Amino acid sequence: MAALSNRRITGNSLKASWRDIAISLAGTLQAVSLVEQLAKTGYLNTAEMETAVKSLFVTSPQTSLSPYGNISNLLSGLESLEEMLIEYKHTPATDKFRYALGVMHIQKRLSTKRDILGVIANRLNHAAKQAEHFGYLHDNLISNIADIYSDTISKFQYRIQVTGNYHYLQQDRVANQVRTLLLAAIRSSMLWRQLGGSRWQFVFYRSHIIDNCRALIKEAKEQDISGAA
Repeated sequence: MAALSNRRITGNSLKASWRDIAISLAGTLQAVSLVEQLAKTGYLNTAEMETAVKSLFVTSPQTSLSPYGNISNLLSGLESLEEMLIEYKHTPATDKFRYALGVMHIQKRLSTKRDILGVIANRLNHAAKQAEHFGYLHDNLISNIADIYSDTISKFQYRIQVTGNYHYLQQDRVANQVRTLLLAAIRSSMLWRQLGGSRWQFVFYRSHIIDNCRALIKEAKEQDISGAA
C-alpha cells in the first residue's frame, strides 16, 4: 500500500519541498492533538476527525496535500506544528508533542515490517468499502480501524501511553477513536518519511519548516475566510 509503505515518493509522483514536509508533519500533529483532546475531555472536532480518517484511504497521493483535501483542513495541525518546532530544543511540554515523537518512532519501526504493512493495507482496503457505505465517522468503521491498530501496532514492544481522564479512556468508543487517530498519525508520519523527512530536520532546518508552516497557516486562514464568504 502506497499510503503505508517504506518506499520513498519521488519522480513523477511527489516532488518534496519544505512546504510538503510541513504539510505531512501537520497531518501528524493534528491527529495526535485530537488524541490529547479526546483523552482529556471526551470530545473532539468532528471535521478534523473526518480529515484524519479519510487520509487513511488515500493510497496513491499525487501531492502532499492529497490525503487531507484543502489546506484549511490542517489549520490546527499547522498551528500545533509551529508550536512544537519553536519548543523542540526543550522537553515537549504537552502530551501531543510526546505522542508525535512516539508516532515517528513507531513509524520508523513499522517501515521495516513488510508483513505487518501488508496486513494493514489489506484490512484498510476492506474498511474503505465500509466507509463508502456508512460514512467516515460511523462507529462501525472507527471500531474496524481501531481493531487494525490493536492487531498490528499494539503488538510492538514500544507503545504510546495515552494519558487523560480515566472516565473517558475506559469507554470503548473513545478508545476506538484514539486508536484510529494514532493510526492516522502514523500514516502522516509515513508520508513525511516518504518525502525525505528526518528528525535531523528539526535540528538543522527547523527555520525552513517554521517559515513554510507560517505561510501555510496564513493560506489556510485565507481559505477559511474565502469559503465562509
